[in-house]
Amino acid sequence: MFRTPSYAVRFAAAAAAVLALSAARPAALRAQDTRPVVVVFTFTNSSIGTGHAEFDGIATGVQDLLITDMASNAKIRLVDRSNIDAVLREQNMVKANQIDAATAVRLGKIMGAQYAVIGGFMSDGKGNAVLTGRTVDMETTQIANPEKITGKSDDVLGMIGQLSSKLGANMKLDAKPGRRVGDAGEAAPKIGPAPAIAPAGAPAAAPAAAPAAVHTPAPATRVAQAETYAKPVSQKLSKTKLDISTMKVYSNALDEMDKKNHAKAAELFKQVVAKFPDFEPAQQHLDRLKNAGN
Repeated sequence: MFRTPSYAVRFAAAAAAVLALSAARPAALRAQDTRPVVVVFTFTNSSIGTGHAEFDGIATGVQDLLITDMASNAKIRLVDRSNIDAVLREQNMVKANQIDAATAVRLGKIMGAQYAVIGGFMSDGKGNAVLTGRTVDMETTQIANPEKITGKSDDVLGMIGQLSSKLGANMKLDAKPGRRVGDAGEAAPKIGPAPAIAPAGAPAAAPAAAPAAVHTPAPATRVAQAETYAKPVSQKLSKTKLDISTMKVYSNALDEMDKKNHAKAAELFKQVVAKFPDFEPAQQHLDRLKNAGN
């Protein structure tokens, strides 16, 4: 005859289930990715005279290649460049190619980043070039890890590779304590416009119904895309003398891709690949566009 399990048996079963759940929690917490999130902003063209004209129009390309190369650093997570562009558009800063430390902190916090990389490049118009970079702590606003690379204007790829290596070797980036939106177990909120700023002296607005962080992009969502496709620039490629005119075509292709002009972007990427078949980043972006069209 079937009998209902006794209270003691049912209690033991429940206790066993609780213990099993408790044992699983530490494993889940250990699986949480605590690597610091880093966002790389577009660098500033600080050249003057003929040097400025020579390097004008390569900012997006420099940013993209630095992100691509830094993605090989297993100690950090990187924000995908396309998502950086999305935030700039949300903040009405589409043409912002000059990011200072204060702006980097404001935008970096919106993206959920803990550190930002900012810098600049310059040419003297006589074939010499300088590439600089530094990190900014989102919490303390402290600037650290200043790096300066000198080289030739026809060796931009090699200079980017050197900057990436130096930043990767010298960055002292600690994961910040506390909850980060988008980490394991956290729901990724939708991206929305930044809240309006009331004029000085105006009465405080009533609290919004949605949580304050609703406009904050999820780091895990943004970072995953960069780590999925980005590969470090190979030694063979880093030695390629990519001329400035081709670098401008590559940078223009990225800008067209950001504008969702995929056909135009693909056409420009093909021009780069036709001239430099071993230029892996251009081929990778071209493959992404093809896959997006399928």
